[in-house]
Amino acid sequence: MTNLFSVFDPSTSIMSISFNWLSTYLALIMIPLTFWLLPSRFTYLWNNIIYTLHNEFKILIGPSGKLGSTLVFISLFTFILFNNFMGLFPYIFTSSSHLAFTLSLALPLWFSFMLFGWINNTQHMFAHLVPQGTPPVLMPFMVCIETISNLIRPGTLAVRLAANMIAGHLLLTLLGNIGPLLSSPLLDLLIYTQVALLLLESAVAIIQSYVFAVLTTLYSSEVI
Repeated sequence: MTNLFSVFDPSTSIMSISFNWLSTYLALIMIPLTFWLLPSRFTYLWNNIIYTLHNEFKILIGPSGKLGSTLVFISLFTFILFNNFMGLFPYIFTSSSHLAFTLSLALPLWFSFMLFGWINNTQHMFAHLVPQGTPPVLMPFMVCIETISNLIRPGTLAVRLAANMIAGHLLLTLLGNIGPLLSSPLLDLLIYTQVALLLLESAVAIIQSYVFAVLTTLYSSEVI
């Protein structure tokens, strides 16, 4: 399942060693050195984005959050965003469309939140299994439902990101493969469709990284 659609990925290997996952670090190469020294318009834009995310994540975490706790989730958003956009370039491996990548992000975060909550706020975690106002008859069922929902959270986080990223890439790939078979008018229509889908995928890349970071922030706020 971790490489179900790997047939659509460009394969880069030397001496039977896969170099596909090196695309995850391409963003560091693309950032110019002057980015760290001289403020530019891109720097101001990115600082505004970080400041906005910081204010929103601070509200989601609540007043009990520690100073600098939003840095983890802003870094997570940035990392996923760059990887999502890297996959939109031709012949670049999309690491965020594979469960090996998304699960390696979701599982450690979820496990650390659960471990912290059950060790430090055990009573709160037990109380969270039964929502307020639940009738006594439904309490055993609500405990089972809440327990299952907590256990499947890393899976839903990982599958949501991977499925949304692979869906658009599959559509772009399949439409691109029929290009040589079309006549000139239909080929023009196909190009316009591909451009529109590429713009849609750019929006999906931003939205999915934002959703992943926000949900992770909400999960962390529940254990405090």
